[in-house]
Amino acid sequence: MQKFEVLRAVAAPFPFANVDTDRIIRIERCARTPREEMGLWAFEMERFHPDGSERDTFVLNRPPFRGAGILVADENFGCGSSREMAVWAVAGMGIRCVIAPSFGEIFFGNCFQNGVLPIRLPAAVVAQFHAKLAEATPETPDRATLTVDLRQQVIATPWGETVRFEVEPLRREALLEGLDPIGVTLKRAAAIAAFQAHQRTERPWVWQA
Repeated sequence: MQKFEVLRAVAAPFPFANVDTDRIIRIERCARTPREEMGLWAFEMERFHPDGSERDTFVLNRPPFRGAGILVADENFGCGSSREMAVWAVAGMGIRCVIAPSFGEIFFGNCFQNGVLPIRLPAAVVAQFHAKLAEATPETPDRATLTVDLRQQVIATPWGETVRFEVEPLRREALLEGLDPIGVTLKRAAAIAAFQAHQRTERPWVWQA
C-alpha cells in the first residue's frame, strides 16, 4: 500500500450530503469491473451522459478540478451499503484524501485499509473550504491547492489558514508506513511470537491439540 505522508494537490469541492456508496460506484459495476478499472466508473451517473460523454457540470470533469487529489465532500459521505469498491473507485480517480464533516463508518474504515486518508472537520470549516475552492479558475489552480501533512496532522490552505485534524494513532501510523491490516500484524510478528511462547509456558493446556 502506498505511504501517505504529505500530499499537495488540487482539492475539488463536492458540497453534497449523504452521498452513498451506490452513487460513488454502481452495484452493477462492482461485479464486472477489475479493481484497477473502478476509477473509470466513479460517480458514473453524475460524471457521464447516457451516451458516455462527459457532463460539463460535474466538478471533476472541468479544470482546475480535473485530476484532483483531494475531495472536499459533505455530511455522511460514503453512507449506504458496505462496499469497499467505493473506496477503490475514489482511489482509482487519483483521490488520496477525502475531507468531510462525517462519513459512513464502513467507508471511513475502508479508506485507511486502501491508502486513502479520510479527514473529519467541523461542518463550518468544510463549508468555508467549499466556498474558497469554488473561487479557483482554470488559470488559478493554486487557489484550490491544499497541502495535507499527516505527520503533523495539519492542512495548509492557499487562503492562509492552517487547519488541524486528528487521526487515530494506529491508523495514522499504518498510513505513514504504507501498511494494510496484514502489514500492521506482520510488523508485530516478533511480539506475537514472544507472547505465544510465554503462553505456551504459562498455559500449556491451551496449546494441546
